[in-house]
Amino acid sequence: MTRQEPPPLHRKAQRMAWRKARQRLVPYMFVLPQLSLFSVFMFFPLGYALFISFHDWDMVGQPTFIGVANFVRLANDQVFWFALRNTLVYVAGTVPLSIGAGLLLANALNRPMRGRSIFRSVFFLPVVVSAVVTALAATWIFNDNYGLLNRLLIFIGFAPVNWLSSPGWSMVSLILTTIWLRLGFCMTIYLAALQTIPSALYEAARIDGANKLQLFFTVTIPMLRPTTLFLTIICVIYSFHVFDLIFVMTGGGPGYSTVVLVQYIYNMAFQTSEMGYACAIGMALFALILFFTIVRWATSRRSEVSA
Repeated sequence: MTRQEPPPLHRKAQRMAWRKARQRLVPYMFVLPQLSLFSVFMFFPLGYALFISFHDWDMVGQPTFIGVANFVRLANDQVFWFALRNTLVYVAGTVPLSIGAGLLLANALNRPMRGRSIFRSVFFLPVVVSAVVTALAATWIFNDNYGLLNRLLIFIGFAPVNWLSSPGWSMVSLILTTIWLRLGFCMTIYLAALQTIPSALYEAARIDGANKLQLFFTVTIPMLRPTTLFLTIICVIYSFHVFDLIFVMTGGGPGYSTVVLVQYIYNMAFQTSEMGYACAIGMALFALILFFTIVRWATSRRSEVSA
């Protein structure tokens, strides 16, 4: 028997179906390299950390399965709760102030003024400098004995402050340094977002009699809501996993007054070689960040729908 060729219409339908399938496949081909890297450097380490969190492992021998013992120990570890409290205080002190100051600075530098580019560059400079370099500069500024800030306080007639050696002021110095470090980033993101707001909205509000303060609260802030959500999530994640700044400036001291979760993970993993317990702390930190991100995203979506 001779093989019958499919009719021309059938071949045309096949070619169209293949073309559509190929068009649907092209976007995934572009995403595949990045997704592969993300899987290798994110998903696999996360899954392996979860696996190790159920084991006792000193990174030398074979991991020993101990079930949920690490998480039970976590719930009764006083140092962990100190680190969690310090982390939450650090997040609460840095995130709103960084975002608020960045918005005010961006709004001030968004209008025509002499030297605007210079001011933008000066405020953005700490972003491109290594966090370790910034921490070393901040250590020189906040040093108890020869720090620039204490010299200034003495010069104007005030008593010096133990910025880095007292439990209360050491966290304040870390928060101030983080705001200085993050201010330029928030300012730049807000500057880009401010330039996308239609000028017609401001003109309409001015016709209705709105002054500059009313324009800021009724037009600028509502139009920047997606940008604020983005910055909130980014800044919170950064604050939760901060390590280098605190490690250089205070080392977690004095005592446990400035030790945070990431530093405690480092101590358990590389100083006491308790990798299983360190991974359990890491899982708790991951769950905390994921919970905040979901809650913040859900509340933002709900507010947008109600608006």
